[in-house]
Amino acid sequence: MAFDVLDEHEQGELVQKWLRENALSILIGVGLGLVLIFGWQQWRRHKTMHSLDAATQYQVFSDDLAKKDNDGAKAIAAKLQSDFADTPYAVLAAMRLASENAADGDPADANKALRDAYEHAGIGALKTLAGLNLARSEIAQKKPQDALDLLAKLPEEGYAAMRDELRGDALSALGRGADARSAYTDALTHLDANAPNRSFVQMKLDDLAGAEKKGS
Repeated sequence: MAFDVLDEHEQGELVQKWLRENALSILIGVGLGLVLIFGWQQWRRHKTMHSLDAATQYQVFSDDLAKKDNDGAKAIAAKLQSDFADTPYAVLAAMRLASENAADGDPADANKALRDAYEHAGIGALKTLAGLNLARSEIAQKKPQDALDLLAKLPEEGYAAMRDELRGDALSALGRGADARSAYTDALTHLDANAPNRSFVQMKLDDLAGAEKKGS
């Protein structure tokens, strides 16, 4: 099949014609590209400043706790939850506040702070950690079934030993000895020989076995 090969002049003419015909589309495309780049940069800047503001608020919260200014700490924790709920600092503040409340002998406020932490944690390891602490609080408040229900729906993100230990605690509180023993055994399989809490989990397992022998 025969075909003509365009010389350089003809190729240049075709290119110029195409540019003239498509100039508006090219300009619009370039303009949109610049707007998108600018918008992306502004969004990243906003996210960075938002995270920095949250970190600053969390530092103030930590300072208030160190000074035993619990009212100030609670106010900052509430601000973190209302204005910075999309950052980890809101969850961390809620968990620390729960710890302070528990130490002060206020389990109800501790439970509320942990529930706030769990509900604002999003998805992932941080939500799992908040949920595990909430489950521990539920068990302490004589709500083992609520703890079990919560543990069953947590994201599968680490903390396997803690999850199984708490499951054992809840099952034991419900009088389900065989299931509790299995849960404690599972917890031990996730703990290294030198893990600090291994002996504590083993003690729970041994106490459960001892109680079952006495009951038989």
